[in-house]
Amino acid sequence: MGMQVARPDHVASELAVDFDFYAPCPRGEDPFEAWAKLQGGPPVVWTPHNGGHWIATTGAVTKEVLTDVERFSSRFAFIPKADRPPAVPLELDPPVHAPFRRMLLPVMSPQSVRKWAEEARALAVELIEGFAARGRCEFMADFAQQLPIIIILRMLNLPMADRLPLLEAVNSNLRPTSEDRKVAGRQYMNDYIRNLIAERRAHPGEDIFSGALVADVGGRVMTDDEAAGLASGLIGGGLDPVTATMGWQALCLARNPDLRAQLVSNPDLIPRAIEEMMRRYPVPNIARVVREDMEYEGAQMKAGEQILVSACMHSMDPAVFADPLTVDFTRKDAWKHSSFSHGNHRCIGAPLAMQELRIFHEEWLKRIPDFRLDPDAPPVLATGIVHAVESLPLVWTVA
Repeated sequence: MGMQVARPDHVASELAVDFDFYAPCPRGEDPFEAWAKLQGGPPVVWTPHNGGHWIATTGAVTKEVLTDVERFSSRFAFIPKADRPPAVPLELDPPVHAPFRRMLLPVMSPQSVRKWAEEARALAVELIEGFAARGRCEFMADFAQQLPIIIILRMLNLPMADRLPLLEAVNSNLRPTSEDRKVAGRQYMNDYIRNLIAERRAHPGEDIFSGALVADVGGRVMTDDEAAGLASGLIGGGLDPVTATMGWQALCLARNPDLRAQLVSNPDLIPRAIEEMMRRYPVPNIARVVREDMEYEGAQMKAGEQILVSACMHSMDPAVFADPLTVDFTRKDAWKHSSFSHGNHRCIGAPLAMQELRIFHEEWLKRIPDFRLDPDAPPVLATGIVHAVESLPLVWTVA
């Protein structure tokens, strides 16, 4: 996808790999299998793709890079670096990070999560009952791109008509298929967010973004650049990762009737099953920036270089999880996965995301307990900054 560069002198030749995380395998194939090929070599490798960057390949290094704020900065969480305001609070480092995170905590209070979970449950039931009698659906368009996205649009008080254009803008940057599409998506999002800030500053509402614009962040209110970074974080974080995670979990259950049967006969297992499927199919591929020249895990790193940390390199590491590729709902330590990151950047939306995933499984399995892949239309998988299922046709027998 991105520009390739020559290997710099400080990068040892044995650490260089030919790996483009936007296209690690032919389009449509399983990105987790492609990432797994990086295992078993050095703990840190370097690729010339996308401007050149490091990649963590073990669970231990993945977790350390995510939590070590002294050596690794969050300033550019996406590869390649782009000239734009930092996403808030995702690309802020301590001590600047804390007041912004604190400001967002009430959004995820138990009371707030309960309210939005009730809305999500009513919406899930409505969506599922809309197609259950048809005996088929395209899971992504008909459900996963509706439920979490409609909820975040309601939380931000954005028009439902904006769902598909926003989804396209976000997807075009997380999983770009061409430079033109990526640029168009970024332009749409920039214009959208600038208009939103102007409108909410002039006419604040009851929504979480209006509240954030007047909130105290360390003795002041946010600048327009900070507000743009926050809006992009809320929209991007709200629109894609939960949708992608739902796709992988539906795919996992469609392929594994035995796992599905366990949840149908014992719905109390659902919370543990969600943790285990999030462990096996974690979606984020996020970057950190090397703060100063150093030797790290056998690599000579220079200040300003980026290192890519994929949650799946933690999940698929047999040194971290026994028999890591097997989905086992009785696994005791599945919750240690990296799907929500670790440390001070642990995902602030995690409580709501977990509720939405739980609601999906509970309401779906009650109504459509026995579904499978459409034999005539295989799923289409995609990857980039987030591993995703692009299309997932499902079929079932209608009673």
